[in-house]
Amino acid sequence: MSETISGRLTAAGHELDVRIYFEDTDFSGVVYHARYLHFLERGRSDFLRLKGFDHRALMEGAFGSPMAFAVRHMEIDFLRPARIDDIVTVETRSRLVGGARILLDQTIRRADETLVTAAVKVAVISPEGKPMRMPQGVMSGLAPPDAEAGG
Repeated sequence: MSETISGRLTAAGHELDVRIYFEDTDFSGVVYHARYLHFLERGRSDFLRLKGFDHRALMEGAFGSPMAFAVRHMEIDFLRPARIDDIVTVETRSRLVGGARILLDQTIRRADETLVTAAVKVAVISPEGKPMRMPQGVMSGLAPPDAEAGG
């Protein structure tokens, strides 16, 4: 598939290349651990965007009732540091899509070297912040390639 500023869809999910800038690092040129959360968020947002479900359209109710996604839980393993001027790739894959949640696996790599892994639970919420069910079209569109959306 073609590549854009939003990265690229792959057979398994989504990939987004990110350059490490000075603002992402400490005095020694190593990425601050909190910056990885920013990179992971960009990966999730661009994954949605390229799948056709950008945040604005979801909030405007373009696919049914207005809705949003909110990270409910995240487990992160910091395995190796990224450094200034590195190009890292944020990989995002759906593991499970249910009626009111999505489980995602995310990885940040530098070439073939895994730097960070994250397991992310995302809740579907109304604009008021209340849990709600995801429209079927969104569930189907975000389901893992090797599975069907379930409850």
